[in-house]
Amino acid sequence: MLTAAASTLSNNTVSSYSNDRPYGAGGSEPEIGTDPASDRFFHSDYKKHEDLKQMLDSNKDGLKLEAMKRIIGMVAKGRDASELFPAVVKNVVSKNIEVKKLVYVYLVRYAEDQQDLALLSISTFQRALKDPNQLIRASALRVLSSVRVSMIVPIVMLAIKDSSSDMSPYVRKTAAHAIPKLYSLDSEQKDELISVLEKLLSDKTTLVVGSAVMAFEEVCPERIDLIHKNYRKLCNLLVDVDEWGQVVIVNMLTRYARTQFINPNLDDIEDDTDRPFYDDDDDSDSDESTIKKKTKLTLDSDHRLLLRNTKPLLQSRNASVVMAVAQLYHHIAPKSEVIIAAKALIRLLRSHREVQSIVLHCIASISVTRKGIFEPFLKSFFVRTSDPTHIKLLKLDIMTNLATETSIGIILREFQTYISSNDKEFVGASIQAIGRCASNIKEVTDTCLNGLVSLLSNRDEVVVAESVVVIKKLLQTQPNEHKDIIAHMAKLMDFITVPQARASILWLLGEYSGRVPKIAPDVLRKMAKSFINEKDIVKLQILNLAVKLCLNNPEQTKLFCQYVFQLAKYDQNYDIRDRARFLKYFIFNDDNNQNIKKLPEFAKKIFFAQKPAPNLSSRIKGSQYQLGTLSHYLDMSCNGYRQLPDFPDTPPDPTVRDVAEPVSAHELRDNNKRHHTKKDKKDKKIKEKNFYSEDDNTPVDETDDSDDNSDDDDTSSESSDNDSESSDYSTDESKKIKKQSTKCKIKSSKSDSSDSEEEETDSNESDSDSDSDSNDEDEDEDDGDDDDDKSNDSSDNEIIDKKNNKKLQKNITVNVKEQIKTKNNLDLLLELDDIVPMTPIMTPSLGGLLTPMNIIPIDGIKEVTTSFIPIKKIELINKINGLGLCVESRFTRNQHLVNSSLVSIELNFINASNEPIKNIKIGNRNLSSGMSIHDFSPINILQPNMNITSILGINFNDSMQPANFNIDFTIGDKFNSICVNLKAPIGEIIRAIQLSDKMFICEKEKLKGMNEHCVKINFSGNNRDLVQKVFEAANLSVISNDNNITRFAGHTLTSKSLTLVTIKNLDNQQYEVCVNCEKMVIGSMLLNEIKGNLH
Repeated sequence: MLTAAASTLSNNTVSSYSNDRPYGAGGSEPEIGTDPASDRFFHSDYKKHEDLKQMLDSNKDGLKLEAMKRIIGMVAKGRDASELFPAVVKNVVSKNIEVKKLVYVYLVRYAEDQQDLALLSISTFQRALKDPNQLIRASALRVLSSVRVSMIVPIVMLAIKDSSSDMSPYVRKTAAHAIPKLYSLDSEQKDELISVLEKLLSDKTTLVVGSAVMAFEEVCPERIDLIHKNYRKLCNLLVDVDEWGQVVIVNMLTRYARTQFINPNLDDIEDDTDRPFYDDDDDSDSDESTIKKKTKLTLDSDHRLLLRNTKPLLQSRNASVVMAVAQLYHHIAPKSEVIIAAKALIRLLRSHREVQSIVLHCIASISVTRKGIFEPFLKSFFVRTSDPTHIKLLKLDIMTNLATETSIGIILREFQTYISSNDKEFVGASIQAIGRCASNIKEVTDTCLNGLVSLLSNRDEVVVAESVVVIKKLLQTQPNEHKDIIAHMAKLMDFITVPQARASILWLLGEYSGRVPKIAPDVLRKMAKSFINEKDIVKLQILNLAVKLCLNNPEQTKLFCQYVFQLAKYDQNYDIRDRARFLKYFIFNDDNNQNIKKLPEFAKKIFFAQKPAPNLSSRIKGSQYQLGTLSHYLDMSCNGYRQLPDFPDTPPDPTVRDVAEPVSAHELRDNNKRHHTKKDKKDKKIKEKNFYSEDDNTPVDETDDSDDNSDDDDTSSESSDNDSESSDYSTDESKKIKKQSTKCKIKSSKSDSSDSEEEETDSNESDSDSDSDSNDEDEDEDDGDDDDDKSNDSSDNEIIDKKNNKKLQKNITVNVKEQIKTKNNLDLLLELDDIVPMTPIMTPSLGGLLTPMNIIPIDGIKEVTTSFIPIKKIELINKINGLGLCVESRFTRNQHLVNSSLVSIELNFINASNEPIKNIKIGNRNLSSGMSIHDFSPINILQPNMNITSILGINFNDSMQPANFNIDFTIGDKFNSICVNLKAPIGEIIRAIQLSDKMFICEKEKLKGMNEHCVKINFSGNNRDLVQKVFEAANLSVISNDNNITRFAGHTLTSKSLTLVTIKNLDNQQYEVCVNCEKMVIGSMLLNEIKGNLH
């Protein structure tokens, strides 16, 4: 047998990982004992894996290696190889390194199952811990810690302590992995394990750090003090750690930051809208000083270090790393910086569906509280046909959470297409999503109701049933206005068979039976006829309907009620029998019981009590669990989950993270050398300074100090700028230019001092790397340093001659260009908003009174002048709140000179006080996304009892959101800022256009369904008065006026979305008004505006 195996191995006829037994020496016929077709398999003396055991017992390493490869192959395929444990464990003493590695791999797998046999080799494992090969040492420790026997705990503990000090980082990593195993075996060893952990946490090797933090999380996560002195090292090494180590470290640092730093969003500046319009004179000064003192919260330097060092990980190829960093930003970063994590999460949506599911769950939770950060990526959540159902449902929830007045039109159009899907569960969820949008955004409630009613005629029963359920919930908010819908739904009872839908219609008829007095009794008659065949949920609603109709209309329905209650009395379901027994006392008198006689007196108050409208909420709500965890995904606390701690009210002592760096002998020698180099450099500069500037009166010592400081600051600022935020770029650059100027003023020719300068720069690089974070914040926070720099600059400017100034400007220009070029890839990938538009900006000086309208037709559409100019003025600031300044506004409907998308608003400033008002201008702005303001020309002075008119331009982005801004002015020496809330009527964000009748009809046909809004009204005036009323409501133009049909047209200012209005005369005083608009919200609101104007 051994000869056959040896010849097989030498001929390479058997694969290394094959489980086939070797054939005979000739290779023509298999041996009898190993032939699957032979009857030896069924003999009692046949032994499984006998050939492998013989190969392991041979003296040839080649056979042993081949046998071990085949055994490991079996283990990898999930086959049971535990019977081979005695034969394998004997080879743990093999001299062949390759064989020994595979033996240890096998023992790690089966040592826990075969503990008794593994104990026999303990001495061998202990000897292997001293093996010269690091892989053997690590494998021995791994096997030793896998033997789950309390007897060897001291031996394992000693092995872990020795391995934690091993020269190989791989062995130290294995020691960190062994710590949780030993802790789970014997928790009494915790104190000794913590001392080993402390040593491993201080390790500076990236291979060890991740495993050490993992062991820390398993053994003693409450010992935050072990992290203090290693915090900055962990932050700096984070980028170089392996991916799974990054996940563990980021999650641990998230918990650490929640205990050591205060909430970065706690002291945000309040919105200007929350400030009062007027304060007493006594309190105004104190309030003004309070507002000036209240500045944006400055992050702790260590907090900023964590955010800055985790930011590059958002580019990681590992989805788990990106998810970990995203949850860190969500839980501990300022609100303004979370958008960076949002972009990374959107990128993960291109991954596998498993990753998509986790990421979408997290986005759904974030979008409940922070919908603004995902609004720019709305189209990323549109459903694809290839998405599985659970992904589709998550995207629906996210889109309903992100729905606003500006985006609801796009979302509803998207929902419309989903209804035609073949996935019935998804179709039902889409209809529910339409109902949630209608409930949350009141402007589209009528539009969504009309769309849902149109779905009642759908052929698909699931669509009809789900529409009925949603309509029932929406009608509870405003039942008086939708009598026709209730009647239409009652007629569907003959066709709908879904029990939930039938029950919803019956509930509606019972609750609002007074509005359909002729239909409800007839429905009860039909339901009484089919009562026996109905489902239980429908039977219960039939009983409710019978009671309510008997209370409202006893003459027609009392006999029906008696019949229905008689049937329910003998129903098979005990719930229905109990309900009938309970309800009959409200409508039928019982002479035997005097107490029950009182129930009919209160029946109407009980059954027709005002019921609150249902809250249509999403399935995904703001979760209390940490993002990315299993508990968050399942929305339940799982085993091992630890709640994320709250931020402390007061920040703990930050000095606990300060660690004194050890100074070695060669560093001391470098410092001495640096000192001598600086001294020689100073001597040279003194001579050069005296040569070039004889009239300089500046003391030599001060000059030298400033030169050294500028050099140090330059180096530190250059190293820190690569890590700083793009928003701080301009301030950092200006300060660097100041320091470069001071440096250049004192420098002389490069040929004399180039060598010494290079030595000084090299010696300062290590200091600048470690202090870059503190230098960044010192430059942002110290105002005193800026003042000193300015004074030094002013004094030095008198010294420098014109030639040096020219050279300095050239150097500064080159440095600025180089700094712009050094913007890192992460900023280019994630911070796309910093790009400055290259197109020219039109200024008011380019236009005038003769600036024409857009008279050139574009696609057959031409803008025209308005047919009606409003004269109504709105008071923005009254003279009491404005301390004498009164501001009135009027919408002019003229095209703004700067941009055609701006609404032109005339502001009239009136000084009603006895003092002149100075410096009237636009102050702080709090605008919604997409909105912009073009300021009016500042007014330098406004004399008492005088008024000045100015033009303000606002781009409302086709929304009804108000523009919030401040008007600043000065009275005497007192600065004032008044908050203004300016909202445009719906008709003012539309501009009149002209197009042909044919094009009007064609475009109107395209805007059907949810884009069309119609209503019938009564108007007693003539046609001329009708047109005038429409002009007053909106800036439209008349397209045609014949055959009792008047057509108006316009388009929105920003998106140029067509707005078509058709008014049809039905009879003498009844008109039908139809508004077709690409933006459903604008169409619905414009219809209400015209309707109100005509009434």
